[in-house]
Amino acid sequence: MDKRLAKRHKRQVARAKERVKLSEPDVRTPEQIEAAREASRPDTTRGMNTNVRASGQSHRNNAATSTGSAAKTSV
Repeated sequence: MDKRLAKRHKRQVARAKERVKLSEPDVRTPEQIEAAREASRPDTTRGMNTNVRASGQSHRNNAATSTGSAAKTSV
């Protein structure tokens, strides 16, 4: 029984070693790395834009006032 378990463990270790993926070295220049970091940063100015809320409210107000059902029947 121990021999069977030892063989099984040996096979499992061998398969696990085959699956190991070695990472490749980063060959970019420091300037390229910094540019990539800048590009991947989140846009913090989007969340601080107050015009988004104002435009959303004006859209709702326009939709509420422009139902049009009363204006069409009076003509």
